[in-house]
Amino acid sequence: MAVHFIQNVFPETVCAVFTDRLQGYSQPPYESYNLGAHVGDQYEYVLRNRRHFQSYLPAEPCWLTQVHGVHVVDAGLAKPETEADASFTRGRRTPCIIMTADCLPILLADVKGRCVAALHGGWRGLAAGIITKTIDAMGIEPSSLTAWLGPAIGADAFQVGAEVREVFVGNRPENVSAFRPDGDRYLADIKQIAYQQLQSLGVSSVIRHPGCTYQDSEHFFSYRRDGVTGRMAFAIWLE
Repeated sequence: MAVHFIQNVFPETVCAVFTDRLQGYSQPPYESYNLGAHVGDQYEYVLRNRRHFQSYLPAEPCWLTQVHGVHVVDAGLAKPETEADASFTRGRRTPCIIMTADCLPILLADVKGRCVAALHGGWRGLAAGIITKTIDAMGIEPSSLTAWLGPAIGADAFQVGAEVREVFVGNRPENVSAFRPDGDRYLADIKQIAYQQLQSLGVSSVIRHPGCTYQDSEHFFSYRRDGVTGRMAFAIWLE
């Protein structure tokens, strides 16, 4: 099954879906439900996969140009060439969408159904404050938000250098709990880093999907594992 509805997490007025890599049209090494048009896959296959995915959405989404930054845009005003790694909306039936292949997808929704957002949580974006910038753009009190952390590279697979650890621990000493020594490097728990940031901002309702993109090659794309690979999509909108 390629498209999964996220249930029992957000208010009834909020819908959210995400994809795996199964049952699409793309050929190796992008097999088979690749939604990324920037990874070298034949565009015909990407377009067919996107058309199928869009059948689950209330409107055609804007596929952002993600650059591992912290720019946040209004999904209703964005264009395909817009460089951003997060979008939000207060409009009805306007999907916010991001793609990943190891980075952490973060979906946010106001418990009163006033605003939703989707974030591409790579380590650079998390270190630079993309969560804070997105919540600021939403204009919603953090205590009124629910966050969902999707499948991402897991804590047993995400190896980083000491310089990455220093970026996080130097900014927030509590981040030390998200790193474990692994030889002369470290294993990083990106979901724990995001969780701690959300908690410190006042977002108390945080749900973590258990999936590891690196270890589960059957269901998920992983750039760290495969190098050349496809992309999964994560979308959220207000009904």
